[in-house]
Amino acid sequence: MRLFTFILVLVVSALRSSAVGSENWNGHWIWQDAESPGQSWVAFRKVFDLDEKPSEALASIAVDTKYWLWVNGRLVRFEGGRAGAPSMAQPWKRVKPVEEMPASEKPRNTWYQQLDLAPYLVEGENTVAILVWHWGRETHKGYHIDSGQGGLYFQLDLPNKTLSSDSSWRAIQHPAYDPEAGEVDRMVVRSDVAFDANKSLGDWTEKAWYKNNYNDASWPAATEKGRVPDAPWHDLVLDDVPHLFDHGLKSYTAFSSGHFPFVSDGTPIKARLPANLQVTPYLVIESQSGGELITIETENKLNRVETYYTTRPGKQAYEGYSWMNGHEVIYDIPAGVTVHDLKYRWLSVGQIEGSLTTSDGDLQRLWDMGANTLMVCARDNFMDCPDRERALWIGDVADQTSYLFYVMGDDGRALLRRAIRSTFLFSEDGSYGALGPLRLRDLLSQNLQFAFQCVWEYYLNTGDRETLEFSLPYIRTYLAKWEMGDDGLPILLTGTSPDRWNWYDWGVKETQDITILQTALYYAALDSLRKMADELGEPETSAWAAKRLASMKAAFDQAYWTGNYYSSVPEKLQDDRANAIAILSGLAGHERYEAIVENVLIPNHYCSPHFEWMVNLAMFDAGYPEAAIERMTTRYRGQIDREWLTTLYEKFPNGGSYNHAWNAPNAIIARRIAGIEPTTPGWKEFVITPTLLDIEHLHQKVPSIAGVIEFGWDRTQDTTVFKIKVPEGTQAQFKLPKSTHPKNRITLNGKKIEPPTVQPLTLQPGTWEIIAK
Repeated sequence: MRLFTFILVLVVSALRSSAVGSENWNGHWIWQDAESPGQSWVAFRKVFDLDEKPSEALASIAVDTKYWLWVNGRLVRFEGGRAGAPSMAQPWKRVKPVEEMPASEKPRNTWYQQLDLAPYLVEGENTVAILVWHWGRETHKGYHIDSGQGGLYFQLDLPNKTLSSDSSWRAIQHPAYDPEAGEVDRMVVRSDVAFDANKSLGDWTEKAWYKNNYNDASWPAATEKGRVPDAPWHDLVLDDVPHLFDHGLKSYTAFSSGHFPFVSDGTPIKARLPANLQVTPYLVIESQSGGELITIETENKLNRVETYYTTRPGKQAYEGYSWMNGHEVIYDIPAGVTVHDLKYRWLSVGQIEGSLTTSDGDLQRLWDMGANTLMVCARDNFMDCPDRERALWIGDVADQTSYLFYVMGDDGRALLRRAIRSTFLFSEDGSYGALGPLRLRDLLSQNLQFAFQCVWEYYLNTGDRETLEFSLPYIRTYLAKWEMGDDGLPILLTGTSPDRWNWYDWGVKETQDITILQTALYYAALDSLRKMADELGEPETSAWAAKRLASMKAAFDQAYWTGNYYSSVPEKLQDDRANAIAILSGLAGHERYEAIVENVLIPNHYCSPHFEWMVNLAMFDAGYPEAAIERMTTRYRGQIDREWLTTLYEKFPNGGSYNHAWNAPNAIIARRIAGIEPTTPGWKEFVITPTLLDIEHLHQKVPSIAGVIEFGWDRTQDTTVFKIKVPEGTQAQFKLPKSTHPKNRITLNGKKIEPPTVQPLTLQPGTWEIIAK
C-alpha cells in the first residue's frame, strides 16, 4: 500500500508542477476597483500601437468565469473561459456542504486559453475589448469552483514585445447587465441574464464600447488585484480542450428573411430549432417608446435559464449570452414591437463526425437521437443533462464513453481526457471526485463503472498512454478499499467517504440486486486494472488484481447461481442489471448465458436507460441479437414515435429530463450491429463483426483517432455487398457473417476467393468490396 500511496503523491505533484510558473507571466490580474457581486459583468478595453502588422501574436487569457473577446471591433471569441478548475492549488478537505465553504478553504488553480490574434491586428492603433462574466457562486451539483473574486489576466506575446493586463487598461461594470436578474437556481450555476438597453454601452451597434472609435476616457483605470500565482486564482494551467465550435448566427426554419418585418401581437413566438441544441437567442426589434420587457426561454420544462431584455426607443439588436437548450426558443415580445429578425447561435464541442445511415427506421432514429443527446450533454465538460443540473456524474460519462468514439472526433476525445483527469485530480482520501470538481459524491457503482467503461475504453480508443499511467494509481488505491472475505468474495461497501450515496439505478423499484451488482462491477473494474497494469508493465499491480479475480471467479457461482440466474435473494430479485453485468464482466461462464437471457434479460425490463445498453450488449454477447434489438426498440418505442423529439429521456418510457447522457443505443448499433471495435490501442488494429439481422442497407462512418473507417452493406434477395474503408497505418479483421458462407460465392475486390472457413479476413489499408452470392 505504501508503494501505491507514494506513486499517487508523485502523480499529483507532477500535475501541480505542470502549471505555468509565475516567472512566465509579467502582467497583473485586473478588475474594477470594487469587489463585484456574483453574476457581474465587467467590460475591459486596451488601446495600443504597433509599428507593423505582426506575423504572430499569441494571446493567453484567464478569467473567472467567462469572457467575450473583440479585437478591432471584430468578435474573435464567443464565450471563452471554462467552468470548473484544472486542479487543487493545495490539498483541501471537503466539509459538507462544500459549496458553502469559503473560497480560501478550497483553493484551486485557473484555466487559461490561448489564441492567435495576428489575423486581427493591424499596423498602427489597435483595440482589445473583453467582456468578463463572473459567476461568483457554486451549487451542490459541483461542476464549478468559485475563486471568490472576479478577474482577468491577459498577455499578448508579440515578436518584439509583450502586452499584458495592468492598470493601463480601462474597466467598468457594464451598467446594462443586472447582477440581480432572475432567481438564483439551487442546481445550475449559470443565471438568467437581464439586459436594459437604455443603459447599454452601444452594444450591437457601430458605436459599441468594443469598437475602435469608442471614447473610453470616462472609464476608470483597471485595478491590479494580484500576479500569478497569487490567491485566489493561483497557478495558470493551459486549457488543452479545443474551443467550442461556433456555428454562427442561424435563422430558424420557420422564420426566414421573408417573414420579416412583422409587428408582434403579444402572442409568444415559438421558433423551432433543427434539434435539441445549446443556443443563445438573438433578435432585432424596433420599439416606439422603449421600456418594453422581452422574455426569452425554451419550451423545455427543465430549462433553468431565461433572458430578459428591456427595450430602448428605436431599432436595436441583442443576443443573450447565457445559453439555454430545447427544441423551441420562445420569444415573449409585447404587442406593438416590430420584429425585424430572430436568430440563434449554436455552440458545440466540435461537430458530429461519425454517422449512420440504414434502411431500418427504428435504428436510424435511435442513432440520431443518441448522437444529439451526446452533443447537447457536452460543453465545459460532459454532463448528465444540459438543463436541470449540468453535472459531471461520472457514471453518465462512462455511458457516453461507450459510443463517443463513433460520434465525436478530436474535440470529444480531448473533453473525455479532461473528465478523467478532473475526476482523479479532485479525489480525496482515495475516493474519486465523482461529482466534480467540487463535490466528491461517492457512488460505488459509478466509480467502479468509470474504471472499466471509461478509463480503459478511453485508452483502447486513443492509445493515450500518459493518461493511462496517470489514472492507474488512483484506480488501484480505490479498489484496495475493498477487503476480501473468507468466502473469496469482496466484502461489500456502502460508500468510501462521508459524501456517499448508495445508489445504483432508477427503473422499477425494489428490483436491484445490490450484492450482485457491486460484486460484478468490482470484478469488471479489477479486470480492467489488471489490463492497465499489464499494458504499463506493472507486475505487482497485475498480480494483486489477478489473485482477487481468481478468488472471485471460483466463489461467485457457488454463492449466487440459482440454476437459472444470479441472485442474492432468489425468491425476490431477478435483476436484469446485475445479470447483464455478470455476463459483461466475465464472471458468468458461457454455459450460463442461455439461462440468464431466457429467464431474466428477455422477460424482466426493470432497469433505466443507464443500464439498458449494458443489458442489450450482454444479450448480443450471449448470442441473442434479435432479442436484444426487440428489447431495445420496445423500451424506446414511445420516444422513437415522438416525431418532435430529437434526444432521449432519463427514464423509461419518458420521465425526467428529455436529454439525458446515460442513453447509449448507439453503442449497440456501432459495436454489435455494424460490429466495429478496436482490438489494439489507438485503433491500429480493429475488427468488423457485423450482425446483419434483416437490415437491407447500413453504412457506418467511424471517426477513429487513426483515421476515418467506413463499413456497410447492401442486400438483395441473393446477394450481399460489403464495402470497407481501412485507414492508412491500420489493419482490419473482417469476420463474414455466418449467413454468407460456406456455400456462397465470395469475391474480394472482384477476385473469387474460397469462402473462409477460419475467420477472419485480414484487410490492409485501402478500399475493399466483398460480394457474397
